[in-house]
Amino acid sequence: MARRKKGDPVSGWLCLDKPYDLTSTSAVGRVRRAFNAQKAGHAGTLDPLATGILPIALGEATKTVPFLMDADKAYRFTIQWGRNTTTLDREGETTATSDARPTREQVEAVLGAFIGEVDQIPPNYSAIKVDGERAYDLARDGVEFELATRKVNIHSLRVVEVPDVDHVVLEMECGKGTYVRAVVRDLAAKLETCGHVDQLRRTRVGRFTEDAAISLETLENLSYEARLSEALLPVETALDDIPALAVTDEDAFRLAQGRAIVLLPRQVETLKAELTPGDRTVSAMSGEKLVALCEMRAGKLNPVRVFQLT
Repeated sequence: MARRKKGDPVSGWLCLDKPYDLTSTSAVGRVRRAFNAQKAGHAGTLDPLATGILPIALGEATKTVPFLMDADKAYRFTIQWGRNTTTLDREGETTATSDARPTREQVEAVLGAFIGEVDQIPPNYSAIKVDGERAYDLARDGVEFELATRKVNIHSLRVVEVPDVDHVVLEMECGKGTYVRAVVRDLAAKLETCGHVDQLRRTRVGRFTEDAAISLETLENLSYEARLSEALLPVETALDDIPALAVTDEDAFRLAQGRAIVLLPRQVETLKAELTPGDRTVSAMSGEKLVALCEMRAGKLNPVRVFQLT
């Protein structure tokens, strides 16, 4: 007899506004306990220093996490001039200092070099694996290593405020794998000064925005009032860029069993027009319920991930 899973079969996404000084793993744990959910995971780690959007998947939504990992993100962050640190943020030890304080005009003059597809070396204090070990663990242990340069896409980067001579606030929209701390490190070097991240907030992950975000305090209050379902977003929220096809009850049943369904020629043409070049992923919907993520091939939909939603 199969072991019964602990918790309730809760499925959906939560757009959490992660507070300062809390790890992403701890945030997931608190959300999971609030819902008494069987499964939970998150899309895109936020450092304890950072606040803001942390999408958390519950139950069947965990099957869609990979699609959100590739989503564009947006950040608002504050640079403090005058000090480089080991971690590239205000919690690290000082490695260098400078008296130079760039003006708004000087910062704006060099931002163009950071927009588009650029080469970036991730911070040593990051979750990237080096020979099976997390880079931040090696860095904390004093191990010397170098991370490889990688291509990242920065769609926009602009100054939004200069509160005083020691600080500047910027906003950035970027693709996956972009590190704000690395941008700050390289920007300070470009301006021939020192600087580190003083404040960091993620304002968007894909279609998850601040408007839909909920704090842990609010979530736990809803728990006391038995109103948690009000905070949940549908499982398909993470699939915003994937074409959806409405299927019949009979076809939904076949897909749920892991069997392919045959498409009508007009369905094939419609989906081809909506798919991006080289992509074949389609979500099959029965009414408002997500049935399966499928691959369209040779006029058929082949189920890749099947969802057990009631």
